[in-house]
Amino acid sequence: MTLHIKNMVCNHCIAAVKSALTSEGIPYREVGLGFAVIDGELSSELKTRLERTLKDLGFELLDDPRSQIVEQIKVAVLEWVRQDGERPRMSDYLSGRLARDYSSLSKLFSEVHGMTIERFAILHRIEYAKELLCYNQQTTSEIAYALGYSSPAHLSAQFKQVTGMTPKEFRDQDKKNRISLSEI
Repeated sequence: MTLHIKNMVCNHCIAAVKSALTSEGIPYREVGLGFAVIDGELSSELKTRLERTLKDLGFELLDDPRSQIVEQIKVAVLEWVRQDGERPRMSDYLSGRLARDYSSLSKLFSEVHGMTIERFAILHRIEYAKELLCYNQQTTSEIAYALGYSSPAHLSAQFKQVTGMTPKEFRDQDKKNRISLSEI
Protein backbone atom coordinates (compact mmCIF):
# COMPACT_ATOMS: atom_id res chain seq x y z
CA MET A 1 0.00 0.00 0.00
CA THR A 2 1.27 3.49 -0.82
CA LEU A 3 0.77 6.31 1.66
CA HIS A 4 0.90 9.81 0.24
CA ILE A 5 2.51 12.26 2.66
CA LYS A 6 2.41 16.04 2.49
CA ASN A 7 5.37 18.36 3.28
CA MET A 8 8.23 15.96 2.60
CA VAL A 9 10.86 18.16 0.96
CA CYS A 10 14.29 16.68 1.73
CA ASN A 11 16.29 13.65 2.85
CA HIS A 12 15.79 14.62 6.50
CA CYS A 13 12.04 14.37 5.92
CA ILE A 14 12.49 10.86 4.52
CA ALA A 15 14.50 9.88 7.60
CA ALA A 16 11.85 11.37 9.91
CA VAL A 17 9.04 9.45 8.19
CA LYS A 18 11.06 6.22 8.30
CA SER A 19 11.56 6.77 12.02
CA ALA A 20 7.83 7.47 12.54
CA LEU A 21 6.85 4.29 10.69
CA THR A 22 9.35 2.25 12.69
CA SER A 23 8.18 3.74 16.01
CA GLU A 24 4.58 2.81 15.15
CA GLY A 25 5.67 -0.73 14.16
CA ILE A 26 4.74 -0.29 10.51
CA PRO A 27 7.02 -2.20 8.15
CA TYR A 28 7.84 -0.30 4.96
CA ARG A 29 9.47 -1.20 1.68
CA GLU A 30 10.34 2.27 0.46
CA VAL A 31 10.09 5.88 1.60
CA GLY A 32 10.67 8.78 -0.80
CA LEU A 33 9.67 12.40 -1.15
CA GLY A 34 5.90 12.49 -0.71
CA PHE A 35 5.26 8.77 -0.22
CA ALA A 36 5.86 5.61 1.76
CA VAL A 37 5.21 2.08 0.50
CA ILE A 38 4.16 -0.12 3.39
CA ASP A 39 3.41 -3.81 3.68
CA GLY A 40 -0.31 -4.52 3.97
CA GLU A 41 -3.13 -2.25 5.08
CA LEU A 42 -3.41 -0.05 8.17
CA SER A 43 -6.12 -0.57 10.75
CA SER A 44 -8.10 2.60 11.48
CA GLU A 45 -6.50 2.78 14.95
CA LEU A 46 -2.96 2.46 13.56
CA LYS A 47 -3.71 4.97 10.82
CA THR A 48 -4.95 7.48 13.41
CA ARG A 49 -1.80 6.98 15.51
CA LEU A 50 0.41 7.38 12.45
CA GLU A 51 -1.47 10.54 11.41
CA ARG A 52 -0.83 12.02 14.88
CA THR A 53 2.84 11.04 14.82
CA LEU A 54 3.33 12.50 11.35
CA LYS A 55 1.43 15.68 12.26
CA ASP A 56 3.76 16.21 15.24
CA LEU A 57 6.64 16.08 12.74
CA GLY A 58 4.97 18.56 10.37
CA PHE A 59 3.65 16.02 7.86
CA GLU A 60 0.16 15.00 6.81
CA LEU A 61 -1.32 11.87 5.25
CA LEU A 62 -3.19 12.64 2.03
CA ASP A 63 -6.27 10.59 1.20
CA ASP A 64 -7.82 12.85 -1.44
CA PRO A 65 -6.58 11.94 -4.97
CA ARG A 66 -6.49 15.62 -6.04
CA SER A 67 -4.27 16.51 -3.06
CA GLN A 68 -2.05 13.52 -3.84
CA ILE A 69 -1.47 14.76 -7.40
CA VAL A 70 -0.76 18.30 -6.16
CA GLU A 71 1.80 16.89 -3.72
CA GLN A 72 3.40 14.90 -6.57
CA ILE A 73 3.60 18.14 -8.57
CA LYS A 74 5.29 19.90 -5.64
CA VAL A 75 7.85 17.12 -5.26
CA ALA A 76 8.53 17.10 -9.02
CA VAL A 77 9.01 20.89 -9.01
CA LEU A 78 11.50 20.56 -6.13
CA GLU A 79 13.41 17.93 -8.10
CA TRP A 80 13.34 20.11 -11.23
CA VAL A 81 14.63 23.16 -9.33
CA ARG A 82 17.49 21.22 -7.77
CA GLN A 83 18.65 19.49 -10.96
CA ASP A 84 22.25 20.04 -11.90
CA GLY A 85 23.15 21.45 -15.28
CA GLU A 86 20.78 22.02 -18.13
CA ARG A 87 17.17 21.21 -17.41
CA PRO A 88 14.19 20.63 -19.69
CA ARG A 89 11.28 23.03 -19.74
CA MET A 90 9.37 22.61 -16.51
CA SER A 91 6.09 21.84 -18.29
CA ASP A 92 7.76 19.02 -20.27
CA TYR A 93 9.45 17.69 -17.13
CA LEU A 94 6.21 17.61 -15.13
CA SER A 95 4.18 16.06 -17.95
CA GLY A 96 6.77 13.32 -18.41
CA ARG A 97 7.36 12.76 -14.70
CA LEU A 98 3.66 12.52 -13.82
CA ALA A 99 2.43 11.06 -17.15
CA ARG A 100 -0.32 13.69 -17.41
CA ASP A 101 -1.13 16.62 -19.65
CA TYR A 102 0.51 19.80 -18.31
CA SER A 103 -2.59 21.95 -18.75
CA SER A 104 -4.64 19.63 -16.51
CA LEU A 105 -1.83 19.56 -13.93
CA SER A 106 -1.61 23.35 -14.01
CA LYS A 107 -5.36 23.81 -13.62
CA LEU A 108 -5.57 21.34 -10.72
CA PHE A 109 -2.55 22.85 -8.96
CA SER A 110 -3.99 26.37 -9.19
CA GLU A 111 -7.39 25.23 -7.92
CA VAL A 112 -6.00 23.31 -4.93
CA HIS A 113 -2.89 25.34 -4.04
CA GLY A 114 -4.08 28.84 -4.94
CA MET A 115 -1.09 29.73 -7.13
CA THR A 116 0.27 28.69 -10.49
CA ILE A 117 2.90 26.00 -10.85
CA GLU A 118 5.18 28.61 -12.41
CA ARG A 119 4.87 30.90 -9.37
CA PHE A 120 5.50 27.94 -7.07
CA ALA A 121 8.65 27.05 -9.05
CA ILE A 122 9.89 30.65 -8.95
CA LEU A 123 9.49 30.77 -5.16
CA HIS A 124 11.43 27.51 -4.82
CA ARG A 125 14.18 28.70 -7.17
CA ILE A 126 14.56 31.88 -5.12
CA GLU A 127 14.69 29.91 -1.85
CA TYR A 128 17.34 27.67 -3.36
CA ALA A 129 19.25 30.76 -4.52
CA LYS A 130 19.06 32.11 -0.94
CA GLU A 131 20.45 28.83 0.35
CA LEU A 132 23.36 28.97 -2.11
CA LEU A 133 23.99 32.65 -1.31
CA CYS A 134 24.22 31.79 2.40
CA TYR A 135 27.01 29.30 1.69
CA ASN A 136 28.99 32.14 0.09
CA GLN A 137 30.88 29.66 -2.11
CA GLN A 138 29.57 30.71 -5.54
CA THR A 139 29.17 34.00 -7.31
CA THR A 140 25.71 35.22 -8.24
CA SER A 141 26.53 34.40 -11.86
CA GLU A 142 27.44 30.81 -10.97
CA ILE A 143 24.25 30.46 -8.96
CA ALA A 144 22.15 31.90 -11.79
CA TYR A 145 23.49 29.40 -14.31
CA ALA A 146 23.31 26.51 -11.82
CA LEU A 147 19.61 27.27 -11.33
CA GLY A 148 18.95 27.40 -15.07
CA TYR A 149 18.50 31.15 -15.44
CA SER A 150 19.39 32.62 -18.81
CA SER A 151 21.56 35.28 -17.14
CA PRO A 152 22.54 36.69 -13.74
CA ALA A 153 20.34 39.70 -14.53
CA HIS A 154 17.30 37.42 -14.88
CA LEU A 155 18.01 35.85 -11.47
CA SER A 156 18.56 39.28 -9.91
CA ALA A 157 15.31 40.66 -11.33
CA GLN A 158 13.28 37.67 -10.12
CA PHE A 159 15.07 37.67 -6.76
CA LYS A 160 14.27 41.35 -6.23
CA GLN A 161 10.65 40.86 -7.31
CA VAL A 162 10.17 38.07 -4.75
CA THR A 163 12.30 39.33 -1.84
CA GLY A 164 12.46 43.09 -2.37
CA MET A 165 16.26 43.03 -2.47
CA THR A 166 19.04 42.01 -4.81
CA PRO A 167 21.08 38.84 -4.27
CA LYS A 168 24.02 41.03 -3.18
CA GLU A 169 21.89 42.85 -0.61
CA PHE A 170 20.66 39.48 0.68
CA ARG A 171 24.20 38.12 0.94
CA ASP A 172 25.42 41.27 2.75
CA GLN A 173 22.71 41.33 5.43
CA ASP A 174 23.39 39.85 8.86
CA LYS A 175 20.15 37.93 9.30
CA LYS A 176 19.27 35.85 6.26
CA ASN A 177 15.49 35.45 6.13
CA ARG A 178 14.61 32.14 4.56
CA ILE A 179 11.30 30.38 4.20
CA SER A 180 10.81 26.72 5.02
CA LEU A 181 10.15 24.83 1.79
CA SER A 182 7.01 23.27 3.27
CA GLU A 183 5.55 26.77 3.78
CA ILE A 184 5.73 27.74 0.10
